[in-house]
Amino acid sequence: MIELAPSVSAKGRRPGRRPQVLLINPRTGSPRSIHLPLSILALGAAIDGSYGCQLLDGNLLQAAMPEHVSAALANPDLRAIGITVMPGPQVASAIAVSKFVRAARPGLPVVWGGYFPTLYPDAAINADYVDFLVRGQGEDTLCELLAVLTAAPTAAHARSLESISGLTWKSGGRAAHNADRAFRSPDAYPPLPYHLLGKVEDFLRPTFLGRRTAQHQAAIGCRYRCRFCGVVSMFNGTTQAPGPDRLAGDLRILRDRYGVDSMQYVDNNFFDTEPASRALLDVLAAHPMPYWCYARADALAGFSADTWSRIRRSALRMAYIGAETANDSVLKGMSKGTKVDHTLEVAHRCKENGVVPEFSFILGGPEDPEDDIERTFRFIRRLKAITPNCEVILYFYSPVPQRGPTVRHHGVLAARLPRLAAYGPAGPALPTTPDEWAQPHWVDYVCHRDAPWLTPRVRRKVEDFARVLACRFPTVQDSQTPAWAKRGLRMLSSWRYASGVYSRSWELEWARRLVALRDPAAESI
Repeated sequence: MIELAPSVSAKGRRPGRRPQVLLINPRTGSPRSIHLPLSILALGAAIDGSYGCQLLDGNLLQAAMPEHVSAALANPDLRAIGITVMPGPQVASAIAVSKFVRAARPGLPVVWGGYFPTLYPDAAINADYVDFLVRGQGEDTLCELLAVLTAAPTAAHARSLESISGLTWKSGGRAAHNADRAFRSPDAYPPLPYHLLGKVEDFLRPTFLGRRTAQHQAAIGCRYRCRFCGVVSMFNGTTQAPGPDRLAGDLRILRDRYGVDSMQYVDNNFFDTEPASRALLDVLAAHPMPYWCYARADALAGFSADTWSRIRRSALRMAYIGAETANDSVLKGMSKGTKVDHTLEVAHRCKENGVVPEFSFILGGPEDPEDDIERTFRFIRRLKAITPNCEVILYFYSPVPQRGPTVRHHGVLAARLPRLAAYGPAGPALPTTPDEWAQPHWVDYVCHRDAPWLTPRVRRKVEDFARVLACRFPTVQDSQTPAWAKRGLRMLSSWRYASGVYSRSWELEWARRLVALRDPAAESI
């Protein structure tokens, strides 16, 4: 039975103490994955003040995570656990934490939020260690849920849950999906409570941008509807940006209070429109720190000379750009909204303005002929001829659920949930539980490392090309590998790149075991 209200008889409880909430960012990888846990920081900003709030980051704590969770569970005032979950390796970590909590305190509510429960709500709620899902933007939904969970239980409890937009819960043993919640601007919420992390310095890493790089998300969402992108199903074509004053205040806190000297902006689309981008760039120029961000090829290619001069003053060093393919008809089928010529133009513009473009490509879709992959390889070589320091990231295609039309059920607006029954045209059927999603082959699928329709020949062709390319042009993001080691890789791979002989590169496999270059596809800055 879920603990709906603080127990007045709990040992050590003092009258008047605030109920406590534990927010967890489960581990996603090695200690090199450490970064500011923005999702639980955003939730902490929304609830701090009404509730006592503790944040735990699995990438920082690693093997010590169970010890810290146990200590938090010993607090009699703890009323709920909130866990953020991304598809991929974080699902298994979230499951482990949730099962640990359920075993230690069976009645404590466990709430999952983030991309995984938003994209796959039926599977995410189908576990006895998950009680509630917060879909979409979670701040207001979590606040309203906590108000119900910490109030005295009443007969109207179920009706109170029914009124919370963006919530999925269990009613009579079945999943109940409440109507979606509208998105709000970041300006509607307080600044991020970095102090809840303890030593913020532990989350600031040296990168090629600077000694103390921080992550920040200014805007949420993206107005574009690329058919392959999970952001579409998360935000439903919505974007919400902060005002210039809010962004300036956030940057001053990071720079002046915590000594941040460089930034990674994880906005889904950093440059939304040209007028909005100019205002944003003026703020960045007034707080100059080298930075990395996501951007669209058509936006950057279409910017005026004046906007590009603002980009130079803003200290942009690298932009992650979804080139996707070398085929305009494929781009149209993706609803990408860009053209191959945009990618070529932005390569020239970035070179002229001292920006490193990081181009990503999607390969190996279930209907992609092999010659399209070869065409993409030739296009990548063309980009390298324009700007040799451009980064190239190769992914295998991963389908994502698309939202259906808005419907009403008994006159009430229903949830517009993402729907996907099978992975690709011929299956397999999607998992129906979190434990199934945590299986290694499904993790590989959603992380773009594999797909069930890929033949060994196609997989090997892409891997061979990627290996030669990575050795011939070692990533600039690797600030730890010695320069002599990178020179050795370039020399060893130069004849293969020049001749186009990519297969059977045993010498490069051997060299990569000795020189552990950072892989931007797996661990960008």
